[in-house]
Amino acid sequence: MINKAIKYVGDVKKEMSKVHWPSRMELRDSSVIVVVLSLLMATFIFVNDTILNFILKMVLR
Repeated sequence: MINKAIKYVGDVKKEMSKVHWPSRMELRDSSVIVVVLSLLMATFIFVNDTILNFILKMVLR
């Protein structure tokens, strides 16, 4: 059991060394893109919801 755990930790260490970790600049740029796109999507959904709500109220009057 202990040998399996040691082998597992060794395998994890080996695989983690293969991972390409982003630099601070890449991480910052990606974060900015995610925040901007999230705000754009939220605005798009809000505008569509407001328009559809208005249309629905006009139809149901």
